[in-house]
Amino acid sequence: MGGGLLVEGQKPNTLYPESRVLIIMTGGTICMQPSVDGLIPMTGFLENAMAPRPSFNDNSTPSVKIHAYKNGVKLTLDSLRTPPSAYSRHIRYGILEFQPLLDSSSISSMGWTEIAMTIKENYHVFDGFVVLHGTDSLAYTASALSFMMSDLGKPVILTGSQASIFALQSDAVDNLLGSLIIAGTFVIPEVCLFFHHTLFRGNRTTKVSASAFEAFDSPNCEPLAKVTSLGVEVNWSLVRRPTRIAEFAVTKYLDTAHVACLRIFPGIKPEMVDSVLRVPNLRGLILETFGMGNAPGGVDGSLTKVIREAVERGIVVVNVSQCTNGFVSPLYAPGTALGRAGVVFGHDLTTEAALTKLSYLLALPGLRYAEVTAKMAHSLRGEMTEMTTPSFSHPAGSIDSAVGRLTSAGTPPQLTHTTYHHAETAFTALGYAIRNGELRTVREILEGDEFSHQLLKRADYAGNTAVHLAAVGPEPLILRDLLMRGASVHARNRANNTPLYLAEKMGNAESVRLLKEAGAHLWLDNDLKGEGSRVPSRGVSRAVSPVRSTSASGSGLGSSPTTAATAMATCLEGGKDGISGTGEGKAAGAAEEVGGRGGDEVELVQPELASRALLTGVKGHIVG
Repeated sequence: MGGGLLVEGQKPNTLYPESRVLIIMTGGTICMQPSVDGLIPMTGFLENAMAPRPSFNDNSTPSVKIHAYKNGVKLTLDSLRTPPSAYSRHIRYGILEFQPLLDSSSISSMGWTEIAMTIKENYHVFDGFVVLHGTDSLAYTASALSFMMSDLGKPVILTGSQASIFALQSDAVDNLLGSLIIAGTFVIPEVCLFFHHTLFRGNRTTKVSASAFEAFDSPNCEPLAKVTSLGVEVNWSLVRRPTRIAEFAVTKYLDTAHVACLRIFPGIKPEMVDSVLRVPNLRGLILETFGMGNAPGGVDGSLTKVIREAVERGIVVVNVSQCTNGFVSPLYAPGTALGRAGVVFGHDLTTEAALTKLSYLLALPGLRYAEVTAKMAHSLRGEMTEMTTPSFSHPAGSIDSAVGRLTSAGTPPQLTHTTYHHAETAFTALGYAIRNGELRTVREILEGDEFSHQLLKRADYAGNTAVHLAAVGPEPLILRDLLMRGASVHARNRANNTPLYLAEKMGNAESVRLLKEAGAHLWLDNDLKGEGSRVPSRGVSRAVSPVRSTSASGSGLGSSPTTAATAMATCLEGGKDGISGTGEGKAAGAAEEVGGRGGDEVELVQPELASRALLTGVKGHIVG
């Protein structure tokens, strides 16, 4: 791969930031080569399949070694870097190959555990993960991983191909490159499946073709994103986010050994169903029924009786439809009879999601039968469409009233709807409310944003999200409120700093605690470089308080609400923009750098700069 060797802590010359993605190679058609015995898996995928292709390798020098972990062992991997994407970002990646490579048709819960634990071990050193996998059981694996991983804050994207990457006509390059770019660019904290230019929620997918490149579909849920000639179009209103204060965790075991799946067909005999339901130690059955959940009860109700007896023995029976589209419902008499027998209606669950979800719930310790059936009927990871009842209420407030109140408190008069678009004005108002510690105003501004999370994805001209601002703000309750609404703790600003890093540097102990509880961690290039965990308190108060400078006219700094946080984000790390030192010296330098050189300098940080760079879900470079 050419060039010298780059040691950890150094960065190759580049004008663009880097994200880091770990590719986990489990096997599959994508990595197979022809042989006299047919297609066989090939190792050395990075060197043989990706390095020769310009779309995967910008031939940057010197070469970079990155670290990854497997079974507690620290490994050193070769890495490559993509050319800059349409989002002005490189993706640096390495490949961790399973030994031996797995055949997707023979994968089991042990293979799912190996994948999940590999992600868990490397969660703190990569921005996202791409899992290369055979297509036969890809939807099962995507569904299983979605349930095994709770409070996921980073993208996990599974992909594969219908033809080998070494074939002349193949879908492998598009599938792999699309997965890499999305995993390294957007904060989509879900287990996803990417195929044929489309990103699906993993637990809503099913394989619909054995040979076509458009092999997967998500019949009851729209795609999360589509790749077009103009870039990646993300359907942000569908993207799920953690909405509780909790760290990323993995359930290591799924109880697939005690769950069966049975497809109803015309003329099926009750004895057939009963024989399945009497398999030793069986705990659950996925029953694939006709249409909206119908099954033949038998002229004497004997089939329904067999199912009722199984339910009484403590076996969880889940009803899903054989149809690709639609859902099960007790609309017709046969379906109603199953419901009365104790069968759980799986709504629009795919068979893959139903089987893996039930296996997950049965593996949870201490979960009673009633709790399992209740959870099967409700969405845990977006795997089913929940029926909701419309709620009508008058909003507690409005963005206009919040902006008006902030303007009366001293917000620059430029912040009006005639000057800025609605969303830009809202984000600017949000920044002022966070800076001023006004929890009620923050909640008013975010009212109604839960559906699309537009404000939580926005950033100022320096890449600072609302979480960055709240991490250094005066009111920890605002930070908690943002996290409970699904804001990401892993976003990085243009200085490559996470909210936790800024909170640590500013000595905001409560913010640090909240961020860590929500799964935040210091990246290896975001350690405190020997400066200790906190800067002196004098530096804290100096930087957290609103930054103001006195111009010749004696007026305060009238700029973006994120001025103070931007200064901290870009200047607090030693060596940034010529500012060095620690504690109060850095904070003072930051204040002077932003606005301490007279009135003319104020124009450099006007709010219109923020509207030019709305960095939705952008993250930065990691070393090691």
